[in-house]
This record gives sequence, structure tokens and C-alpha cells, in this order.
Amino acid sequence: MNPQILRLLVNRVALALLSLLIVSAVVFAITALLPGDAAQAQLGQDATPEALAALRHQMGLDVPAAERYLTWLRGLLSGAPGTSVVTGMPVAEMIASRLPNSLLLAGITAAISVPLALMLGIASAVWRGSWFDRIASSGAVAVVSVPEFLVATLAVLIFAVHLRWLPALSTMGGGADESLGQMVRSFAMPVLSLCCVTMAQMMRMTRAAVVDQLKAPYIEMVRLKGASPARMVLGHALPNAIGPIANAVALSLSYLLGGVIIVETIFNYPGIATLMVDGVAQRDMPLVQTCAMLFCAVYLLLVTLADLCSILANPRLRHR
Repeated sequence: MNPQILRLLVNRVALALLSLLIVSAVVFAITALLPGDAAQAQLGQDATPEALAALRHQMGLDVPAAERYLTWLRGLLSGAPGTSVVTGMPVAEMIASRLPNSLLLAGITAAISVPLALMLGIASAVWRGSWFDRIASSGAVAVVSVPEFLVATLAVLIFAVHLRWLPALSTMGGGADESLGQMVRSFAMPVLSLCCVTMAQMMRMTRAAVVDQLKAPYIEMVRLKGASPARMVLGHALPNAIGPIANAVALSLSYLLGGVIIVETIFNYPGIATLMVDGVAQRDMPLVQTCAMLFCAVYLLLVTLADLCSILANPRLRHR
């Protein structure tokens, strides 16, 4: 491998790890500033100071913040990020019970949204200025302008309340005892809402990347040599647009992190996002901090992978 590429790859990975360490400190500090704690949430507002102090000591909440952070960070690195102060269960077990559900939801969404967005983006770039391009671009801008909670709410009103085709809540997690019809009905509206969040931005960025390549001088030379439009796009423009398209896919999929929290809450989907929301309500800080770090780690992983794809796709780095 080219030493320059290897050096850039190592720098990107090291920068991602450093960013994750900084994020862990920020997440711990922000969650520590939230009003109230687990002891207050359990005993209520009428609890006596003595009872609160005793329960806080029992939960380990009276330990200095710096010591709690270092203990939590060591546990996070070792795969044991502490115990829930509300249920007493290991946080890793609580997350492991919900993680497959969230991964399944995100996987189905990515499997549907990524191919559709790339096809629509490439088609809009090839037929730029046509009626198809105008309709697709206008629709993408309209969808990007609508927040996730509004898309999910409109989906409930249309498909669950008025048409009564789909259930308003998605309480299933894709278990092995579910039939295909039950899984489709359970995942339809959450996946639809998340696809609207990711597809529009991904399509617009893909279109921009391909259009930028189609305007390059080498494409004019390829056209003069008599190459077909399909070969011109797929064989020449698209390979050179891999880097920007990879960034578009990674950034769009990272939007799933925010969308998943809203969509899982609205549809009562049993994933990590609803677990995190419940932890915030109960002031279960070890659970909230670990869930937040998991979301941040996935985001940094996607962005780093996109960055690495951009580096590897750069011919000036591949060849000395």
C-alpha cells in the first residue's frame, strides 16, 4: 500500500478515536447537569433529605463526578459500562436485548433507501433539466424541509387513522415467531418515516456529485469518442464520484440516529432509542450515557468509513 495512503488512514482512525474520547467527556458532563437524579425520580418530590441522601449513597451518586467518569470510562472500554441505578441490571445486558431490534430497523431502512436514493440521484443527474429531474428535486427539497416527527405523525394519521391499513404502534421486534405479514405491518410505518429522512438528502448529494463529474472535461472527451451514455456514466463518471457519494451515504445514514430516536418513540418500537428515552425520564444516567455513546460511536464510524472511502478512491493517492 502507498505509504501516503497508509499514513492518512492511520491519522483518520486516530482522529476518530480522539473524537470519541472527547465525546465521552462531553456526554458525561451534559448528563450530569440534568436536573434531578435517579434517587429523586424514584422517591418523588416529597422525599425527605435523609431518605434522598441514603438512596444516593446506595446508588453511588454521592461519589465525585471525576471518579464516576473514570470508572464509567474504564467499564465502557472493557465492555461493562456499569449497572442501571433503576433496575439493577447490567447496562450491557439491557442494551443487548434491544440492539438487534434497532439494527434490524436500521438495516431494513438502509437496504431500501440507499439503492433507491442512488438510482434516483444518478437518473436525475443524467436527465438533469428534464421533468423527471424537476419533480425528483422538488420532492427531495420538500421532504428534507419536513422534520421526522411530522413525517411519522402524518403516516399515523393517513395509514392508521384514516385508511386503517397499518397499526399505529409497532410493538414487535422482528421475533422468530412472527409471520411475514406481521413483520411487514410492524415495520412499514417506521421504515417509511426513516426512508423519507434519509433518501431525500442522499439523492440530492448523489445528484450533485454525478453532475459535477458529468461537467468535467474528460467526460466530453469520452462523449466525442462515441461512448454510450450508460458507459459514460457507469464506467467513467460514477467511479470518480465514489468519494462524494460515499460521504453522502454515510451522512444520510447518520441522520438515522436522530430519526430513530423520534420514530421509535412515536411508534413505540422496542429499540435502543426508546430505552434511552425511558432512561432519561428515570434519570438512569449509566444507561443514558452508554446509549448516547453508542449513537456517537456509530456516527463517527460512518463518517470515518466515508472519509476512508474518499481517500482510497482518490487516484492521486493510489498512484505515486
